[in-house]
Amino acid sequence: MSTNFALPRPLRRSGSLPASRTIRIVVLGQGAVGKTAMTVRFITKRFIGEYDPTLETIYRHEAAISGEVVRFEILDTAGQEEDALLIEEKIKWGDGFVIVYSVTDRCSFDEVMRLCFLVNHIHSNSRKGSSDPPPIVIVANKRDLEFDRMVTTEDGENLSKALKHPFCEVSTRDSYEETVVVFHTLYSEMMKQLSSSPTSFRRRAVSKLMDKIPKIHANSTLGSTGRSFSFNSFRDFLPE
Repeated sequence: MSTNFALPRPLRRSGSLPASRTIRIVVLGQGAVGKTAMTVRFITKRFIGEYDPTLETIYRHEAAISGEVVRFEILDTAGQEEDALLIEEKIKWGDGFVIVYSVTDRCSFDEVMRLCFLVNHIHSNSRKGSSDPPPIVIVANKRDLEFDRMVTTEDGENLSKALKHPFCEVSTRDSYEETVVVFHTLYSEMMKQLSSSPTSFRRRAVSKLMDKIPKIHANSTLGSTGRSFSFNSFRDFLPE
């Protein structure tokens, strides 16, 4: 079963978002679900299938939405087991979240609920005075691998309804447009929350740990095999 996609229509809002506002997005999920491939597909339109799974990067990308420039900062996480301090700092940094699982991996699907609760818990503690949960989009990736599917579309839809978050089922390999839908859907959710609660996205201080994550602009050259950089893992910046 597949889901039909169309590029979202331009967002119409009341004008509370200034031109060139920077929004921070954190992409979460277990390893090998396609987080980096989806992020790079969105910002470059190219599909690259293999990456160093230990690298973490903040990608900077500008997109025109509803006649204005939106600056995305997208933190692509490694998806490996990590220190609680690390994941907490990353979640505090983000304004919105893309939580990804693979339709070929039941364990990655089971991890989605834990990650959603973790994001809600950390943000409820860090945003005093705001009762709104942070915007989250749940993404089922690798829809093209139908013969290896272990998680049905209905499973994903039911989970998203239970958690009250938007849901997209995509093939990063086959469709650039579907990755656009993911990030535009999250942007739309963020604007809905901003219009109802203007203080929701008040910029927070960035920790020294977050400052150490390499940042790459969308027009930077990516190697033919993906992120062929000499950056260290974010974990290497932790104090001894």
